[in-house]
Amino acid sequence: MAGSKQLEQTSKSIDSSAHMITTARVPADKPVRIAFSLNDSPDDASPENFSLAFPELDQQLQPLPPCHDSKESMQVYKQHCKIAEEYHEVKKEIALLEERKKELIARLEQVEKESMDAAQLAKEYAELTEENRTLKLAQTQCVEQLEKLRIQYQKRQGSS
Repeated sequence: MAGSKQLEQTSKSIDSSAHMITTARVPADKPVRIAFSLNDSPDDASPENFSLAFPELDQQLQPLPPCHDSKESMQVYKQHCKIAEEYHEVKKEIALLEERKKELIARLEQVEKESMDAAQLAKEYAELTEENRTLKLAQTQCVEQLEKLRIQYQKRQGSS
C-alpha cells in the first residue's frame, strides 16, 4: 500500500511538471519554443494506440508493458509512452539545431575569411596607392630635371 501511495504522489508530481526549452532556429530572427508536458494523455489514448517499440530509445528507457488489470499501471504506461514520443521529438529538434549550428559556424568562418581577405586587400590597396603617389612625384621631379637639362643644353648649343 505504501508503494502505491508513493507511486500516486510521484504520478501527481509528474502531472504537474512541465519543461520548456527555448532556442533559435532558421532563420535566426525567428525564435522557436519547444515545450513538452508530462501531463496525462487523453482518455481515448489506449496503450494499443502507442507503438510498443521505440527504437530510438535505449533498452532501459523503453516503456514496459502495463498490467492491463491495473488502471494505475495503464496510466503510468501511457505517460511513459507519451514521454518517449516527446523525447524522440526533442532529440530530432536537437539534431536539427546542431546541424544548423554547424552551418552557421561554417558561414561565420567564411565571413571572417572574407573579412580578412577584404582587410588584406584594403591594406594592399593603401600600399599601392602610396607607391603610386611616390612614383608620380618621382616622375614629376624627373620631368622637371629633364626640362632643366634641356634648357642648359640649349643654352650651351646657343653659346657655341
